[in-house]
Amino acid sequence: MNLPNKLTITRMICTAVMIVFLLLDGPVFAWLSAVMFGLASLTDWADGHIARSRGLVTNFGKFMDPLADKILNYSVMILLIPEGLIPTVAVVVILFREFLVSGLRLSGAEQGVVIAANIWGKVKTFFQDISLVLILVLRACGVSFLMPLSRILIWVCAALTVVSGAIYVAQNARVLEER
Repeated sequence: MNLPNKLTITRMICTAVMIVFLLLDGPVFAWLSAVMFGLASLTDWADGHIARSRGLVTNFGKFMDPLADKILNYSVMILLIPEGLIPTVAVVVILFREFLVSGLRLSGAEQGVVIAANIWGKVKTFFQDISLVLILVLRACGVSFLMPLSRILIWVCAALTVVSGAIYVAQNARVLEER
């Protein structure tokens, strides 16, 4: 197994540990969850960079890397809903886009068309990562007066998600045509 794939697996392990920290009470666990999320997010950047720059792109990585990203980000979002830090509707909008794009990719794959990530998907993921790190840090600091910022950030994430999803659909509508 190559280094990028090991980093993807590491991200999934970090996600599991981070989930445990998120579920435990106390400032130490809040900080640990923020740190684990940050480290896991860095592995996403690292595995992609290493895989592309060294020619280590694999089918495992093509499938598992985006899956690991989704598990990481959406676990945090869902677990922060009960705390009122993230609006449920925003998460539903974000997940809707993910299922739509995944369905589009599956439809494309059946037709032999590869629907690769584009810049908008990368911008969306980058903004989600930065927003979630900030939200987790604010949570760990107990800075409640800044918590409305977390809701604003997630709505911006949702808007970017809708834009990137619309672009994916527009650029790849041909795979939706019946053949």
